[in-house]
Amino acid sequence: MRPLDGITVVSLEHAIAAPFATRQLADLGARVIKIERPGVGDFARGYDETVYGQASHFVWTNRSKESLTLDLKHPEVQHIMAKLLETADVFVQNLAPGAVERLGLGEKDLTERYPRLVICNISGYGNSGPYRDKKAYDLLIQSEAGLVSVTGTPATPSKAGISIADIAAGMNAFSGILSALYLREKTGVGGSVEVSLLESLGEWMGYPLYYSHYGGSSPKRNGAMHAAIFPYGSFRTGDGKDVMLGLQNEREWEKFCNQVLLSPRLKDDPRFDSNSRRVANMEKLTAIIHAAFEDLDSGQVVERLENAGIANARINDMEEVWNHPQFAARQRWRDVPTPAGLIQALLPPATFSAFEMRMDAVPGLGEQSASILSEIGYSAKDIASLQADNAI
Repeated sequence: MRPLDGITVVSLEHAIAAPFATRQLADLGARVIKIERPGVGDFARGYDETVYGQASHFVWTNRSKESLTLDLKHPEVQHIMAKLLETADVFVQNLAPGAVERLGLGEKDLTERYPRLVICNISGYGNSGPYRDKKAYDLLIQSEAGLVSVTGTPATPSKAGISIADIAAGMNAFSGILSALYLREKTGVGGSVEVSLLESLGEWMGYPLYYSHYGGSSPKRNGAMHAAIFPYGSFRTGDGKDVMLGLQNEREWEKFCNQVLLSPRLKDDPRFDSNSRRVANMEKLTAIIHAAFEDLDSGQVVERLENAGIANARINDMEEVWNHPQFAARQRWRDVPTPAGLIQALLPPATFSAFEMRMDAVPGLGEQSASILSEIGYSAKDIASLQADNAI
């Protein structure tokens, strides 16, 4: 038994934030009915064709779901949605602001008709305020939330390499829905959860916000270097490879000087005898570290770091991550069916002693439309008529 076995989720979703949230509900056993546009589907299906002709974003965020295609403007579809929501536990949507209200699926309407329903609305900027109707894609939210301003090199502000604003919102939607379901167990009443991309990423920006507001200046963009701790980042070794290392305290600084740099007197150098002074003199200390590493290859540097108990890591490319020995040793990969064949997927990070996360198929567009409509009382003739009318 999984925690969300028996829970049904109906989702008007596209792109990443809402699909990522509902996939995690599916991981825990929930039945997720994904509503898609007939003939086109979630536009994330067309982002790329890299996974046997399928989009990488889509196969990542949509396994273990059922795809039902509906033209939401068709008169009969309102009846279909009503039938679905009668037995649903959760309704999720991340359509454009105002869209669900125009469809009669706004929070007020649904709360009155389905008092046990948990409603989750995901948007770019929230359902009020001057930015309510502003378009909000991940890169734009990264910019508005200040992430781009503190990421990259001194010369080049940069976005994160993943859809981090969408992921932040999806994680908050997921935890918010779980909290609302738990509260419903106590009260018998559903209620709503509102999540915005800006507020989600704004929360994740806590450190640079505090640093800047109370410290008087924003953290500097230092590429792979930490802006407020040093040494903490990427350093070049004698064989031309980079090694990532990080120090957290003065005890580690002493061990780094003694056992890695082989320069015990450096630990008491007044330019470097506290973290704030090391940050202030970052360029000078970087030159000293590079000089110590120039006659060592990356393996030798890592060996010294390991022996000294200094945290370190390789800078892996994507294939090296895919083949990471830790994933293999812990058996984290599973086969997942897709319309184009089996692919591998990582188990979700939370490992439970009582059950394993669900890892079912990625659905084809409209693959479950007929079976879902049959469940709620539509005959084969009715379904054929809806298909002929392009309603499904």
